[in-house]
Amino acid sequence: MGLRPILLAVLATASLACSSGASRPAASGQPIPPQQVQSRTLNIAVRAEPVSLASVSVDSTGLSDRSTTRLFNAELELQDPSEAAHPYLAEGLPQLNTESWQVTPDGRMQTTYRLKPNLQWHDGNALSAEDFLFAWRVYASPEFSPSALPPINQMEEVQAPDSQTVVIRWHRPYPGAGALYEKFQPLPRHILEPIFRQGTLDNVAKHAYWSTEYVGLGPYRLVRWEPGALIEAVAFDAHVLGRPKIDRLVVKFISNENTALANMLAEEIDYATSVTLRYEQALTLEREWQSNRAGTVILIPIQPRFIQFQLRPEVASPRAILDLRVRRALAHTIDKPGIDDALFDGKGAVTDTMLHRRIPYFSDIDRAITKYAHDPRRAEQLVNEAGLTKGADGIYLQPGGERLAAEFWGDAGTQFERELAAIADGWLRSGIETRQQLITTSQYRDGELRSSFPAMYSTASGTATEDFLSILTSAQIPAPANRWVGNNRGGWNNAEYERLWDTFNTTLDRSARNRVAADMEKLVSEELPMLMLFHNFHVVAHLSRLQGPDPRALRDLMVWNVHTWEMR
Repeated sequence: MGLRPILLAVLATASLACSSGASRPAASGQPIPPQQVQSRTLNIAVRAEPVSLASVSVDSTGLSDRSTTRLFNAELELQDPSEAAHPYLAEGLPQLNTESWQVTPDGRMQTTYRLKPNLQWHDGNALSAEDFLFAWRVYASPEFSPSALPPINQMEEVQAPDSQTVVIRWHRPYPGAGALYEKFQPLPRHILEPIFRQGTLDNVAKHAYWSTEYVGLGPYRLVRWEPGALIEAVAFDAHVLGRPKIDRLVVKFISNENTALANMLAEEIDYATSVTLRYEQALTLEREWQSNRAGTVILIPIQPRFIQFQLRPEVASPRAILDLRVRRALAHTIDKPGIDDALFDGKGAVTDTMLHRRIPYFSDIDRAITKYAHDPRRAEQLVNEAGLTKGADGIYLQPGGERLAAEFWGDAGTQFERELAAIADGWLRSGIETRQQLITTSQYRDGELRSSFPAMYSTASGTATEDFLSILTSAQIPAPANRWVGNNRGGWNNAEYERLWDTFNTTLDRSARNRVAADMEKLVSEELPMLMLFHNFHVVAHLSRLQGPDPRALRDLMVWNVHTWEMR
């Protein structure tokens, strides 16, 4: 069966299941009894149970949802949908070449933040500049993943000259120093410092503070975490921007897209975040809501989907995947427009670039990179040059006569499974056999497992902004020493890319940084440690009774103003 018939069948099944009204699926997929509507409760659906509620986690697994962490956290700055910075915990933001942001002749910098008065943690304890100093000490510990990434690895020292002043000394220029957003958050000394002082960092990482006992500064305060089911929170009265207008919220974990769809249509869910629903569920919602205007669907083509290649010799199998000619041949056999037509009715955002086309200097990147058009004949030439020949059944044989069969991993989910099948079918028709394996939502947490794929892994990133460029740095290679944390799961390690990334993060001139970013993309397109496919749709849906989600946002920033949302 082709991809289009499968898509139609899924949509029809979802619509019938939802329209019957026989039962209302809960987070577990089982029927739940009718509940009395609480006009002051916001029900949110997320795809996976978070590992941590912190904006910056010491043990990140690559599984994150800013729509969730935003609810519980506040940082020095707040980012709006245009990605502009606004003071949040700070009274003002550092401005370059002023007293608040100084650059010395030797290249060092200093930025200064003055905290707003009377700030409180969710447990009522006062926030102090010392909490930022303590956070830096934790995050800068080499055992924790933030220590190897900007901005933490650029910080020379954090000082707290008084309880309201945070001073950050930088050992070299860092262009993002004036707007750190969620990359640097304070940590409550009164909770974590006694454990940190014991010197057993593993106890810090595994402490319940990060999850079921979380204490933050954001608009909502955690009151209950039911593992495998939901998180319950209430409005934080002392939130720095004012108490949220919605009193209570429940974040439900719903891993199945059609279950989330059914809950939306049954009005058990008010807001579905950007990784909960996929394009086919969005079509159903739009059709169902067209007449009754019960809700709004927002489609944002922003999530990068790509194939990573396994480049660690001790893991790679078959060995042919280490040959650049074979990787380029694989790229030439993928019909991206055909996949777009099957998955998104031709309305998707096929891409050859890591960064999104909405960045101001996209044209420079687009001109610089190497592109791989669908060209089976060129693919065959490349495979032959690599010393592979076709057997009698049309499948390529390796030099020793063994069939070229590679494992092709992908994320579980109806859309992703169709994507995987389409790519694998194209490869098979070109003579490259694959065995497909799906990574479930629960396996997504296992960094060691996700780094053990032998050949190819089709997956996604949460952002197409410049942060995505870090995905291929050596600091992002998962290993036992860093608790298998990192997104460079193929283990690509390129000295020139490292140099460019370092330059990108120490160059204050915007035009120069743009050129470096283009050079980084060019290198990736030539060496193919990963192959970009398309920018997947982030699907956000909410009922009409919920007022406030900001449709201008490119990423999960739609919840940036959650404290102003209202239920009507």
